[in-house]
Amino acid sequence: MSNKVKNTKKNLLLCLKENWNTWISGETLSRKLDVSRAAVWKHVKTLRENGYTIDSSRKKGYLLNGVPDLLLEEEIIDGLKTKIFGKKQIVYLQETESTNIIAKNLAVADSVPEGALVTAESQIFGRGRRGRTWISPYTKGIYASLILRPFISPREAPKITLLTAVAVAEALICLANIDAKIKWPNDILIGKKKIAGILTEISLEMDVINYIIVGLGINVNTRTEDIPADLREKATSVLIETGKAFSRVKLLQKFLCLYEKNYEVFKNEGFKPILARWKELSNIIGKKILVDMVNKKLSGTVEDVDNDGMLILKDPSGTMHKIFSGDITLD
Repeated sequence: MSNKVKNTKKNLLLCLKENWNTWISGETLSRKLDVSRAAVWKHVKTLRENGYTIDSSRKKGYLLNGVPDLLLEEEIIDGLKTKIFGKKQIVYLQETESTNIIAKNLAVADSVPEGALVTAESQIFGRGRRGRTWISPYTKGIYASLILRPFISPREAPKITLLTAVAVAEALICLANIDAKIKWPNDILIGKKKIAGILTEISLEMDVINYIIVGLGINVNTRTEDIPADLREKATSVLIETGKAFSRVKLLQKFLCLYEKNYEVFKNEGFKPILARWKELSNIIGKKILVDMVNKKLSGTVEDVDNDGMLILKDPSGTMHKIFSGDITLD
Protein backbone atom coordinates (compact mmCIF):
# COMPACT_ATOMS: atom_id res chain seq x y z
CA MET A 1 0.00 0.00 0.00
CA SER A 2 1.47 3.37 -1.04
CA ASN A 3 1.90 6.14 1.52
CA LYS A 4 -0.71 8.24 -0.28
CA VAL A 5 -3.31 5.47 -0.14
CA LYS A 6 -2.38 4.71 3.45
CA ASN A 7 -2.74 8.35 4.48
CA THR A 8 -6.09 8.64 2.71
CA LYS A 9 -7.40 5.62 4.58
CA LYS A 10 -6.07 7.04 7.86
CA ASN A 11 -7.62 10.46 7.25
CA LEU A 12 -10.95 8.93 6.23
CA LEU A 13 -11.08 7.01 9.50
CA LEU A 14 -10.22 10.20 11.39
CA CYS A 15 -13.11 12.03 9.68
CA LEU A 16 -15.52 9.22 10.50
CA LYS A 17 -14.40 9.19 14.13
CA GLU A 18 -14.78 12.95 14.42
CA ASN A 19 -18.39 12.45 13.29
CA TRP A 20 -19.01 9.37 15.47
CA ASN A 21 -22.60 8.11 15.16
CA THR A 22 -23.35 10.99 12.78
CA TRP A 23 -23.89 10.70 9.05
CA ILE A 24 -21.32 12.39 6.82
CA SER A 25 -21.88 12.60 3.08
CA GLY A 26 -19.62 11.03 0.49
CA GLU A 27 -19.34 14.45 -1.16
CA THR A 28 -18.06 16.02 2.06
CA LEU A 29 -15.53 13.23 2.56
CA SER A 30 -14.43 13.45 -1.06
CA ARG A 31 -13.80 17.18 -0.70
CA LYS A 32 -12.00 16.90 2.64
CA LEU A 33 -9.75 14.07 1.48
CA ASP A 34 -9.24 15.44 -2.05
CA VAL A 35 -10.14 12.10 -3.64
CA SER A 36 -13.04 10.85 -5.75
CA ARG A 37 -16.22 9.49 -4.18
CA ALA A 38 -15.30 6.12 -5.72
CA ALA A 39 -12.02 6.22 -3.80
CA VAL A 40 -13.92 7.02 -0.59
CA TRP A 41 -16.13 3.97 -1.15
CA LYS A 42 -13.07 1.80 -1.82
CA HIS A 43 -11.47 2.82 1.46
CA VAL A 44 -14.74 2.32 3.36
CA LYS A 45 -14.82 -1.26 2.05
CA THR A 46 -11.24 -1.79 3.27
CA LEU A 47 -12.10 -0.43 6.72
CA ARG A 48 -15.09 -2.76 6.89
CA GLU A 49 -12.82 -5.69 6.01
CA ASN A 50 -10.62 -4.61 8.94
CA GLY A 51 -13.58 -4.89 11.31
CA TYR A 52 -14.99 -1.35 11.43
CA THR A 53 -18.79 -1.10 11.42
CA ILE A 54 -19.71 1.55 8.87
CA ASP A 55 -23.25 2.07 7.63
CA SER A 56 -23.81 3.59 4.19
CA SER A 57 -26.72 5.33 2.53
CA ARG A 58 -26.99 6.93 -0.91
CA LYS A 59 -28.76 9.93 0.57
CA LYS A 60 -26.97 10.27 3.92
CA GLY A 61 -23.44 9.06 3.21
CA TYR A 62 -21.48 7.11 5.83
CA LEU A 63 -21.79 6.51 9.56
CA LEU A 64 -19.20 4.90 11.83
CA ASN A 65 -20.80 3.10 14.76
CA GLY A 66 -18.38 0.35 15.68
CA VAL A 67 -14.59 0.03 16.15
CA PRO A 68 -12.93 -3.42 16.37
CA ASP A 69 -10.81 -4.43 19.33
CA LEU A 70 -7.92 -5.24 17.04
CA LEU A 71 -4.30 -4.16 17.41
CA LEU A 72 -4.46 -2.16 14.18
CA GLU A 73 -2.02 0.65 13.45
CA GLU A 74 -4.91 3.13 13.13
CA GLU A 75 -6.27 2.23 16.57
CA ILE A 76 -2.90 2.17 18.34
CA ILE A 77 -1.88 5.57 16.98
CA ASP A 78 -5.25 7.15 17.78
CA GLY A 79 -4.68 8.61 21.26
CA LEU A 80 -1.12 7.24 21.66
CA LYS A 81 0.79 9.70 23.87
CA THR A 82 4.36 8.83 22.96
CA LYS A 83 7.04 10.63 20.97
CA ILE A 84 8.70 7.62 19.34
CA PHE A 85 7.39 4.24 20.50
CA GLY A 86 4.69 3.09 18.09
CA LYS A 87 4.78 6.40 16.21
CA LYS A 88 7.41 5.66 13.56
CA GLN A 89 6.31 2.31 12.16
CA ILE A 90 3.77 -0.37 13.07
CA VAL A 91 3.55 -3.73 11.34
CA TYR A 92 0.18 -5.39 11.96
CA LEU A 93 -0.47 -9.08 11.33
CA GLN A 94 -3.57 -11.18 11.76
CA GLU A 95 -1.40 -14.20 12.46
CA THR A 96 2.32 -14.81 12.55
CA GLU A 97 4.83 -17.39 13.65
CA SER A 98 6.23 -14.99 16.26
CA THR A 99 6.28 -11.20 16.51
CA ASN A 100 9.89 -11.38 17.69
CA ILE A 101 10.92 -13.14 14.47
CA ILE A 102 9.24 -10.48 12.35
CA ALA A 103 10.78 -7.68 14.45
CA LYS A 104 14.26 -9.22 14.13
CA ASN A 105 13.93 -9.39 10.35
CA LEU A 106 12.95 -5.72 10.33
CA ALA A 107 15.67 -4.64 12.75
CA VAL A 108 18.43 -5.99 10.52
CA ALA A 109 17.73 -3.00 8.26
CA ASP A 110 19.35 0.07 9.83
CA SER A 111 16.65 2.21 8.25
CA VAL A 112 13.98 0.75 10.57
CA PRO A 113 13.79 3.22 13.47
CA GLU A 114 13.90 2.65 17.19
CA GLY A 115 10.37 2.35 18.49
CA ALA A 116 9.07 0.38 15.50
CA LEU A 117 6.38 -2.04 16.67
CA VAL A 118 5.10 -5.41 15.46
CA THR A 119 1.65 -6.57 16.63
CA ALA A 120 -0.33 -9.70 15.90
CA GLU A 121 -3.76 -11.06 16.79
CA SER A 122 -2.35 -14.58 17.12
CA GLN A 123 1.00 -16.35 17.12
CA ILE A 124 1.49 -19.89 15.86
CA PHE A 125 4.75 -20.34 17.73
CA GLY A 126 4.72 -17.63 20.38
CA ARG A 127 7.89 -18.06 22.42
CA GLY A 128 8.94 -17.61 25.99
CA ARG A 129 12.32 -18.18 27.60
CA ARG A 130 14.25 -21.39 26.84
CA GLY A 131 12.11 -22.10 23.81
CA ARG A 132 8.87 -22.49 25.75
CA THR A 133 5.59 -21.83 23.96
CA TRP A 134 3.50 -18.77 24.77
CA ILE A 135 -0.16 -19.62 24.23
CA SER A 136 -1.58 -16.92 21.93
CA PRO A 137 -5.35 -17.33 21.36
CA TYR A 138 -6.75 -15.12 18.58
CA THR A 139 -7.63 -11.55 19.70
CA LYS A 140 -7.43 -12.50 23.39
CA GLY A 141 -4.07 -11.05 24.33
CA ILE A 142 -1.38 -8.56 23.45
CA TYR A 143 1.33 -10.12 21.32
CA ALA A 144 3.83 -7.45 20.35
CA SER A 145 7.52 -6.77 19.80
CA LEU A 146 9.33 -3.44 20.01
CA ILE A 147 12.65 -2.57 18.37
CA LEU A 148 15.17 -0.71 20.55
CA ARG A 149 18.57 0.65 19.57
CA PRO A 150 20.06 1.78 22.90
CA PHE A 151 23.60 3.12 23.24
CA ILE A 152 24.56 0.77 26.07
CA SER A 153 27.15 -1.97 26.55
CA PRO A 154 26.11 -5.64 26.19
CA ARG A 155 26.57 -6.17 29.94
CA GLU A 156 23.79 -3.64 30.55
CA ALA A 157 21.28 -5.51 28.37
CA PRO A 158 19.59 -7.34 31.32
CA LYS A 159 18.49 -3.92 32.58
CA ILE A 160 16.17 -3.63 29.57
CA THR A 161 14.21 -6.69 30.70
CA LEU A 162 13.75 -5.27 34.20
CA LEU A 163 12.79 -1.89 32.76
CA THR A 164 10.19 -3.57 30.54
CA ALA A 165 8.76 -5.48 33.50
CA VAL A 166 8.26 -2.21 35.40
CA ALA A 167 6.29 -0.70 32.49
CA VAL A 168 4.10 -3.80 32.10
CA ALA A 169 3.31 -4.02 35.81
CA GLU A 170 2.57 -0.30 36.04
CA ALA A 171 0.25 -0.45 33.02
CA LEU A 172 -1.74 -3.33 34.55
CA ILE A 173 -1.95 -1.60 37.93
CA CYS A 174 -2.96 1.74 36.41
CA LEU A 175 -5.58 0.59 33.91
CA ALA A 176 -6.86 -2.74 35.20
CA ASN A 177 -6.41 -1.98 38.92
CA ILE A 178 -4.92 -5.40 39.64
CA ASP A 179 -2.06 -6.18 42.01
CA ALA A 180 0.65 -6.99 39.50
CA LYS A 181 4.03 -8.13 40.82
CA ILE A 182 7.30 -8.78 39.03
CA LYS A 183 9.00 -12.16 39.23
CA TRP A 184 12.67 -11.94 38.29
CA PRO A 185 13.65 -11.64 35.55
CA ASN A 186 10.78 -11.48 33.08
CA ASP A 187 7.38 -12.57 34.42
CA ILE A 188 4.45 -10.55 35.71
CA LEU A 189 2.30 -12.33 38.28
CA ILE A 190 -1.07 -11.91 39.93
CA GLY A 191 -0.70 -13.87 43.14
CA LYS A 192 1.16 -16.98 42.00
CA LYS A 193 -0.26 -16.95 38.46
CA LYS A 194 1.45 -15.56 35.39
CA ILE A 195 -0.37 -12.85 33.47
CA ALA A 196 2.45 -11.54 31.26
CA GLY A 197 5.88 -12.52 30.01
CA ILE A 198 8.80 -10.73 28.38
CA LEU A 199 11.30 -12.15 25.89
CA THR A 200 14.31 -9.92 25.23
CA GLU A 201 16.60 -10.84 22.33
CA ILE A 202 19.83 -9.04 21.51
CA SER A 203 21.97 -8.64 18.41
CA LEU A 204 25.62 -7.96 19.19
CA GLU A 205 28.64 -6.99 17.15
CA MET A 206 31.82 -7.23 19.23
CA ASP A 207 31.07 -4.99 22.23
CA VAL A 208 28.27 -3.02 20.53
CA ILE A 209 24.52 -3.68 20.60
CA ASN A 210 23.00 -3.48 17.14
CA TYR A 211 19.44 -3.76 18.41
CA ILE A 212 17.28 -5.27 21.12
CA ILE A 213 13.93 -6.89 20.44
CA VAL A 214 11.53 -6.68 23.38
CA GLY A 215 8.79 -9.28 22.96
CA LEU A 216 5.69 -8.96 25.10
CA GLY A 217 2.80 -11.29 25.78
CA ILE A 218 -0.08 -10.23 28.04
CA ASN A 219 -3.15 -12.36 28.74
CA VAL A 220 -5.92 -9.77 28.48
CA ASN A 221 -9.29 -11.27 27.50
CA THR A 222 -8.11 -14.86 27.73
CA ARG A 223 -10.81 -17.08 29.24
CA THR A 224 -10.11 -20.02 31.53
CA GLU A 225 -11.14 -22.39 28.73
CA ASP A 226 -8.57 -20.75 26.41
CA ILE A 227 -5.77 -21.87 28.73
CA PRO A 228 -4.55 -25.48 28.44
CA ALA A 229 -5.78 -27.56 31.39
CA ASP A 230 -2.25 -28.22 32.66
CA LEU A 231 -1.53 -24.47 32.86
CA ARG A 232 -4.72 -23.23 34.52
CA GLU A 233 -3.17 -23.30 37.98
CA LYS A 234 -0.23 -21.25 36.72
CA ALA A 235 -1.77 -18.69 34.33
CA THR A 236 -4.37 -15.95 34.53
CA SER A 237 -5.63 -12.92 32.58
CA VAL A 238 -7.12 -9.47 33.10
CA LEU A 239 -10.54 -10.93 32.28
CA ILE A 240 -10.19 -13.78 34.78
CA GLU A 241 -8.96 -11.43 37.52
CA THR A 242 -11.52 -8.66 37.04
CA GLY A 243 -14.46 -10.47 35.46
CA LYS A 244 -14.53 -7.83 32.71
CA ALA A 245 -13.36 -7.70 29.10
CA PHE A 246 -10.70 -5.06 28.58
CA SER A 247 -9.49 -2.93 25.65
CA ARG A 248 -6.25 -4.42 24.43
CA VAL A 249 -5.48 -1.26 22.46
CA LYS A 250 -5.74 0.96 25.55
CA LEU A 251 -3.53 -1.39 27.56
CA LEU A 252 -0.90 -1.50 24.80
CA GLN A 253 -1.01 2.29 24.49
CA LYS A 254 -0.51 2.69 28.24
CA PHE A 255 2.39 0.23 28.21
CA LEU A 256 4.10 2.08 25.33
CA CYS A 257 3.64 5.41 27.11
CA LEU A 258 5.03 4.16 30.43
CA TYR A 259 7.81 2.24 28.68
CA GLU A 260 8.99 5.29 26.74
CA LYS A 261 8.88 7.38 29.93
CA ASN A 262 10.98 4.84 31.87
CA TYR A 263 13.32 4.35 28.91
CA GLU A 264 14.02 8.10 28.88
CA VAL A 265 14.69 8.02 32.63
CA PHE A 266 17.10 5.13 32.08
CA LYS A 267 18.97 7.00 29.33
CA ASN A 268 19.11 10.35 31.16
CA GLU A 269 19.36 9.38 34.84
CA GLY A 270 20.71 5.85 34.77
CA PHE A 271 19.31 2.57 36.07
CA LYS A 272 19.04 3.48 39.75
CA PRO A 273 15.49 4.96 39.72
CA ILE A 274 14.26 2.09 37.50
CA LEU A 275 15.76 -0.50 39.85
CA ALA A 276 14.18 1.22 42.86
CA ARG A 277 10.74 0.99 41.26
CA TRP A 278 11.41 -2.61 40.18
CA LYS A 279 12.12 -3.54 43.80
CA GLU A 280 8.87 -1.90 44.91
CA LEU A 281 6.97 -4.03 42.41
CA SER A 282 8.93 -7.25 42.97
CA ASN A 283 7.84 -10.14 45.14
CA ILE A 284 11.18 -11.92 45.34
CA ILE A 285 13.67 -10.12 47.62
CA GLY A 286 14.01 -11.90 50.96
CA LYS A 287 12.31 -15.07 49.66
CA LYS A 288 13.77 -18.56 49.64
CA ILE A 289 13.99 -19.83 46.08
CA LEU A 290 15.30 -22.54 43.80
CA VAL A 291 17.06 -21.30 40.64
CA ASP A 292 17.23 -23.59 37.62
CA MET A 293 20.06 -22.48 35.34
CA VAL A 294 21.32 -24.04 32.12
CA ASN A 295 23.91 -26.27 33.76
CA LYS A 296 23.08 -26.29 37.47
CA LYS A 297 20.55 -25.56 40.20
CA LEU A 298 20.98 -23.39 43.27
CA SER A 299 18.82 -22.79 46.30
CA GLY A 300 19.00 -20.03 48.84
CA THR A 301 17.62 -16.66 49.89
CA VAL A 302 17.41 -13.67 47.58
CA GLU A 303 19.50 -10.92 49.12
CA ASP A 304 19.08 -8.31 46.42
CA VAL A 305 19.10 -7.43 42.74
CA ASP A 306 22.25 -5.49 41.90
CA ASN A 307 22.76 -2.43 39.72
CA ASP A 308 23.30 -4.64 36.66
CA GLY A 309 19.99 -6.46 37.15
CA MET A 310 21.63 -9.62 38.46
CA LEU A 311 20.05 -11.66 41.24
CA ILE A 312 22.14 -11.94 44.41
CA LEU A 313 21.51 -15.31 46.06
CA LYS A 314 22.83 -16.46 49.43
CA ASP A 315 23.05 -20.25 49.58
CA PRO A 316 22.72 -22.31 52.83
CA SER A 317 26.49 -22.19 53.36
CA GLY A 318 26.46 -18.39 53.29
CA THR A 319 28.12 -18.13 49.88
CA MET A 320 26.87 -15.33 47.65
CA HIS A 321 26.08 -15.98 43.99
CA LYS A 322 25.44 -13.50 41.19
CA ILE A 323 22.91 -14.95 38.78
CA PHE A 324 22.56 -13.56 35.27
CA SER A 325 19.68 -15.74 34.07
CA GLY A 326 17.55 -18.63 35.30
CA ASP A 327 14.09 -19.91 36.17
CA ILE A 328 13.06 -19.48 39.78
CA THR A 329 10.49 -21.15 41.98
CA LEU A 330 9.67 -20.37 45.58
CA ASP A 331 11.19 -22.92 47.93
